[in-house]
Amino acid sequence: MEIQEGSKLQGRLDRTYESPLFYKVVALVSGGMFLDAADVYMASAVASSTLKSGWSTISQNSYFLSSGFLGLFIGSIIAGFIGDLKGRRVAYQINLILFGVFTFAGAFAPNMYILIICRLMSSIGLGSEIVTGYSMVNEFAPIHSRGKWCATVSLVANCGAPITMLLCTLIIPRLGWRPMFAVIGIVAGILWYLRRGIPESPRWLIAHGRTDEAKSIVEQLEINGSDTSILKSDNNHETVHHSFGVSLFVAIVAVSATIICQYTFTSWVPTLLVQRNINIGNSLGLSTMMMLGAPVGCAIGAYLVDRIGRKLTIVPAFFLTAVFGMMYAQQTQMAQVVVIGFLLTTCFYVLMASVVAVYVAELFPTNIRFRGSGIANGIAKLFTVAMPIVVAWLLSFTTTNVIFWIISAIALFAGAVVWFMGDETNQRDIS
Repeated sequence: MEIQEGSKLQGRLDRTYESPLFYKVVALVSGGMFLDAADVYMASAVASSTLKSGWSTISQNSYFLSSGFLGLFIGSIIAGFIGDLKGRRVAYQINLILFGVFTFAGAFAPNMYILIICRLMSSIGLGSEIVTGYSMVNEFAPIHSRGKWCATVSLVANCGAPITMLLCTLIIPRLGWRPMFAVIGIVAGILWYLRRGIPESPRWLIAHGRTDEAKSIVEQLEINGSDTSILKSDNNHETVHHSFGVSLFVAIVAVSATIICQYTFTSWVPTLLVQRNINIGNSLGLSTMMMLGAPVGCAIGAYLVDRIGRKLTIVPAFFLTAVFGMMYAQQTQMAQVVVIGFLLTTCFYVLMASVVAVYVAELFPTNIRFRGSGIANGIAKLFTVAMPIVVAWLLSFTTTNVIFWIISAIALFAGAVVWFMGDETNQRDIS
């Protein structure tokens, strides 16, 4: 009887129209994801500033940046277990307070070693936010627009990069790096306070047999009515999940490939192009033109992911990443570099919006969703740490073309894995 009641509630939740409660969840999640993106890009600016002023050394900076990646890994894993076992709301609140407190504390660090510790602890909260944020929106969203809203959160989050770069350029030279930590920490505290009223995920409550609590939340989500044309019994809305092992493999490959390709390209392409006597690093305008592909890609991902499906959005984006990656390696003219760089950046962020924000969380049923997403994101972060070492090693004995070939090969492999082994989760029951 309880299982039957839970199934009915799942159907009601799938059919809801967007409500004030849902918009509140999206807004607060988007705010947290924006802060996280801001923090990631702030770190490199702070490291440059402390090194230039003599407050830190190159060795200390390497530990500072590495502690951030280590924290992201730890946070992703921890959030997965807390979110599945203790509830989404618990994980959702812990990660932001951890992030906010230690980011704010970093503003008062007396030396680089204390700042490294603060960075590690705040990054644990940051890693948790990435896992919990997208999954929270996924579990509150109506079935007909689930992909659009998760991808929209990704669009807002990725606006954190250019805005933070601008703020760092304006603030750090005049006031130093400490105000950046203080401001982000204070905003995180305000956001944590506003999040106190967010209810538990109704899908998690249903999965744990707490149907009465879930029912009251579903009723709040139904305040603007429901789409009666969507029926739980429709074949299009059957639950489809492969085994945990297969789903986890697809998730790890898809997320890791997305992040490896994007970060390797962003971090190394200016250096690789200098070897071809093309220097875009000194041109803020040209770099900005290429980075405009980020919001464009997120917008395309948000538009397509519900209309044509997850796999038909993700697989072509991986394929085009491989094609444009190979084309980019052959360019010798500045105009061609910028145009193809823009197209490649667009593909990266279509993948960010569709894979990281939408698809990974949907590959797992509710009772293991956070753990699956957490493990996949955590392993992807470890690959991110390893890639600079691998690239530097490859450049010591081979040509720059090999780096682009590797990016293309990784993208093609990931596209094949998603196409042949991944579930199509568009408009499907993810309970």
